[in-house]
Amino acid sequence: MPKITFNNRNHLFFQSVKNSVEAYFQNNRLKKTGNWELYLKALVLIPVGIATYIWLLTGNYSWPGGVLLSVFFGFTLVCIAFNVMHDACHGSYSGKKWVNEFMGLSMNVLGSNAFIWKIKHNIIHHTYTNIDGVDDDIANGPLLRQCITQKWIPIHRYQFIYMFLLYSVSTLAWMWGTDFYKYFSKKIHTTVIKKIDTGQHFMFWISKVLYIFFYVVVPIYFVGWQAWLTGFLILHMTMGLVLSIVFQLAHVVEKTSFDAVATDNKVIASEWAVHEVKTTADFAPGNKMICWLVGGLNFQIEHHLFPHISHVHYPALSRIIRRQCELFGLSYNYYPTLRQAIYSHISLMKQLGRNPQ
Repeated sequence: MPKITFNNRNHLFFQSVKNSVEAYFQNNRLKKTGNWELYLKALVLIPVGIATYIWLLTGNYSWPGGVLLSVFFGFTLVCIAFNVMHDACHGSYSGKKWVNEFMGLSMNVLGSNAFIWKIKHNIIHHTYTNIDGVDDDIANGPLLRQCITQKWIPIHRYQFIYMFLLYSVSTLAWMWGTDFYKYFSKKIHTTVIKKIDTGQHFMFWISKVLYIFFYVVVPIYFVGWQAWLTGFLILHMTMGLVLSIVFQLAHVVEKTSFDAVATDNKVIASEWAVHEVKTTADFAPGNKMICWLVGGLNFQIEHHLFPHISHVHYPALSRIIRRQCELFGLSYNYYPTLRQAIYSHISLMKQLGRNPQ
């Protein structure tokens, strides 16, 4: 991986934002980690997920009911990922490290691996957001062109249509394909995983085995392979679509910017925090229901600047950061509604699908 550095010598913007945010927490005597609102989410979502899983195993429902239950189960698992796993893996769920580590393992329960995800997301994506050649989140294979520096092929003309099909199978590919590729190659896109200790090796394999047992073996035993396969595919289609759309709306929209690196070292002209503001967008900030369901991930600018602060504080931080952006002449990228953000993503993917020649 080429070396990428940011021009942080005059990090006036981030210093000003940090000072304002620190003053907010001190003046209101608040902790930066989760509070009762976050813990209530976990107390609601996790039991609901377990209850839905057990209900699906009973088989006491019609086939339309089974479809709806599978969709609901997938959506519940995604909400657990947004609201519990995400904060925990960033260390913002609790002030206690062991609690964060334990709750972060909900990623493994969902079928993936917290250790690999932390490197991919916390380190690579949060540091080199929207930098083609490094950010694994915009390196989704030859069928999707997500920035102008990526190679164009004729099929991209239709990517704004078929991308939703690819999104729907993304968690299947992630859990059964890319996780194993990253593990065996010890590489996440162009970044080398320097060390995987014995404990992480054990956790990787035991999690995959337990996932197969609880999500494949047990359901087949109770409801048969046909019902299991139908429900399993619907579950993952739901998870894949929701996860992909929420994360795409944060970075792959018309208002965000992109950069690229090839083989040579690169210096980004702006300070890191300015780069994050330019490459990130919020959506539906005034919709409390969406904010609750997606774990504050509609406040992506706030999350990227302060990933170690729990998402329950993001609505308040957004007002601070927006004022700071105005003071420093920076555009604060946001879309007032979910519909507008989705439209912008589709529009950008359509633009990127055109022949650049």
